[in-house]
Amino acid sequence: MADDREDVYSKAVRAGKRTYFFDVKSTRGRDLFLTITESKKHSNADGTATYEKHKIFLYKEDFDKFLDGLHDAFDEIERLRATGQYQADQPPRDPDAAPPAEGGASFTDLDFDDLDRKEP
Repeated sequence: MADDREDVYSKAVRAGKRTYFFDVKSTRGRDLFLTITESKKHSNADGTATYEKHKIFLYKEDFDKFLDGLHDAFDEIERLRATGQYQADQPPRDPDAAPPAEGGASFTDLDFDDLDRKEP
């Protein structure tokens, strides 16, 4: 039996030594799901590199709740930043990580309106 699962969409977001992958896939039954993968590069003393990966599977029945939680978390971050207690651009937590690019996108530039679309 042929495997009719397919990759529908993929987006890689590079952020210093980390890369985030957003992959929309379809099941054999033609349902959609999302995988979010964080990949962090580690340089070894011998010059080779290894990658540490963490993956989240997000299934269709959880899309709305996940998106609501994500919006709530971002709203809270913006609220906390508005108090002046927290800076909009913090230095990297990882001392080996590259500093943020000059003129790069900030957290406040993120727009999740496209994620609000429902499946047809």
